[in-house]
Amino acid sequence: AENAAMEKKVHPGSWTLQNIETMKAQLKRLGFALDWSRELATCKPEYYGHEQALFLDFLDAGLVYRKESAVNWDPVDMTVLANEQVIDGKGWRSGATIERRKLSQWFLKITQFADDLLGGVQALEHWPDKVKLMQENWIGKSQGLQFKFALSDGGEVEVFTTRPDTIFGSSFVAIAADHPIARKLAEADPKAAAFIELCKQGGTTAAELETQEKLGFDTGLRAAHPFDSAWELPVYIANFVLMDYGTGAVFGVPAHDQRDFEFATKYKLPIRRVVSEGDKANPDFSDSEAYTGPGTLVNSHFLDGMDVTDAKRAVIQRAEAGGWGKGTTVWRLRDWGVSRQRYWGTPIPIIHCE
Repeated sequence: AENAAMEKKVHPGSWTLQNIETMKAQLKRLGFALDWSRELATCKPEYYGHEQALFLDFLDAGLVYRKESAVNWDPVDMTVLANEQVIDGKGWRSGATIERRKLSQWFLKITQFADDLLGGVQALEHWPDKVKLMQENWIGKSQGLQFKFALSDGGEVEVFTTRPDTIFGSSFVAIAADHPIARKLAEADPKAAAFIELCKQGGTTAAELETQEKLGFDTGLRAAHPFDSAWELPVYIANFVLMDYGTGAVFGVPAHDQRDFEFATKYKLPIRRVVSEGDKANPDFSDSEAYTGPGTLVNSHFLDGMDVTDAKRAVIQRAEAGGWGKGTTVWRLRDWGVSRQRYWGTPIPIIHCE
């Protein structure tokens, strides 16, 4: 409506209502037996007033908040697009290349109900298993370890991993382009700033980040391995790390994560095999892809001989006992961003006073 109104040089409200009347006349000429006394338009206050009342109820209940967030910005339609409206990096309607921008957005706190949602999916009857699995993966419950690496500049970077068992296979640390460490570095390093701008041209969904070429920028910082402070890992800004998942930082284990494998291969980083397929050490590792299945720990000091499940538990126990990490649950589910730059959408019922 906004683009057409600009083209016709009319108010989007007038343009929308005019088109409603045109379509209504067409439906009448077609002879459809519709009850026009029940007609409604979602852009009129009589309709969206009820949605605004719900929004205020959510606000009173602490289920609405506002924050800056990375969004899909269509520079032609001049609006935020949902992930589903971005097709191969292009706007579904305009065809424009989508930009990654940070905008102040309103969110509904659906993550507060993640456990309930997951339990509800599992309790569904007569639903296809594949649909239930899709919903479970969308909610995405992940359990792992959250801990901090000490950095060579005296700072720290906190990471989250679902594979603490592979900690002795780590060869780098990767942070999101909008991570505070990356932003601070960009203030003094034009090359880092340029790389961050390049990252903004990519998608914002996990699926898009998985399929695009893995790119990184070496910050010059080094992270000390928690089990051996003399073992230093390079810290990269990477285009495949999301700030709003976990902590916005991960440690890379190329031998046992395909994304990390591609990254390490590109930047000639060490690939350390620490999980052997089967129930015993196997020297026949593939050099062409990561091994992500179950197996027995090798080349991993006190973890050698354990299976993956026991090794995960052992690393978390040591981290918690040493006070440098803790077992954590994170979710793929995100709070629902409801802000849109659209005339015909429900106006957010908040007044901002200077």
